Amino acid sequence: MKIALVSPYDFAYPGGVTNHISCLEHYLSLMGHEVKVIAPASKAVSSFGDRFIPIGKPRPIPAGGSICRVTISIRLSSSIKAVLDAEKFDIIHLHEPLMPMLCTTVLRLSQTANVGTFHAHDGKPSYNFGKPISTIFLRRWFLKLNGRIAVSKPAMEFANRHLPGYYTVIPNGVDLEHFSPDVLPIDEFCDGKVNILFVGRLEKRKGLNYLLEAYQQAKREVPDSRLIVVGPGTRLRNKYEKHIMRKGIKDVVFVGHVGYDELPRYYKTADIFCAPATSGESFGIVLLEAMAIGKPIVASNIAGYATVVNHGVEGLLVPPRDKRSLAQALISLMTDELLRHQMGAKGRAKALDYSWQQIAQRVYNYYVKVLSQPATQVDPEMGSLAAWSN
Repeated sequence: MKIALVSPYDFAYPGGVTNHISCLEHYLSLMGHEVKVIAPASKAVSSFGDRFIPIGKPRPIPAGGSICRVTISIRLSSSIKAVLDAEKFDIIHLHEPLMPMLCTTVLRLSQTANVGTFHAHDGKPSYNFGKPISTIFLRRWFLKLNGRIAVSKPAMEFANRHLPGYYTVIPNGVDLEHFSPDVLPIDEFCDGKVNILFVGRLEKRKGLNYLLEAYQQAKREVPDSRLIVVGPGTRLRNKYEKHIMRKGIKDVVFVGHVGYDELPRYYKTADIFCAPATSGESFGIVLLEAMAIGKPIVASNIAGYATVVNHGVEGLLVPPRDKRSLAQALISLMTDELLRHQMGAKGRAKALDYSWQQIAQRVYNYYVKVLSQPATQVDPEMGSLAAWSN
């Protein structure tokens, strides 16, 4: 099968959606399919070779408490049409399919079967559901999707609230070979201190400010401890570092951006993985990565995270923005090594159900189902015709 995976986001910049697409491309290719990735890119993406087709120049756009790097050019049609005419894909799989401009233009020009994966949950996406004109165009593009996937139940509910229809939940996966308990830890942090790890972009919605407050309390109870912060971001990092100096909080290490190849070693180094995000998480890939390496979780009890972690089983869930509860959860694990190992083992067992081999097979099976449907069908939820033709 010849498959196009379309990302609206800068493929040269790390992120949950781009990492998802990269893994899906890898495992679909291992299954023997011909897969191409279409996306904007701020620099060359050499690791994919001719399997990557760059279209559009990405720009940083504020959206939903984050910065998304998408192309906003309206002059993409000729490039996209030339690619679609030359490649003749059997199926086009768009991630965040209603994100302007690349995905919506591909949808508009596509003459084959289209599948969309919806990753977002809550927040305020770049496309505005509230404006009547936007909604009209979104529904038109939405009707060109012959299949709709959501990465979690919260993501499905969010999409379905604005654009009712049939959705199939296929979760994110984790590369169990890459995120393996057998990787080596970071030597400099293996000094007997209890290591708490945070991984994520330094944005407000990731909740690092609450973790810093909670860690200050936890360190009073467990002085021989350390907080390791992994993730890109400069503006808030400067603010956080000033806060740490002003409060006199010791043993907080800002590592900055860590490449995909090195990331498993940081999870291995951790005794506890903490994800204090306040909102906007549809799934929590970082939780799954930490669980795959056998680490216990302390995370906010938000919808996306609660689909991955069971409270008291693989980790502890606490109310978002509650620094006192967050500190108590951290202390309970910092002072109980046996509990850490028990939760870590249960997390590793659960992560096995999310291997990318299994997830890629489920996605492929969904492609087959979509292609086996009649070329023109009525979606009873929308009350309109959806059509495609080869």
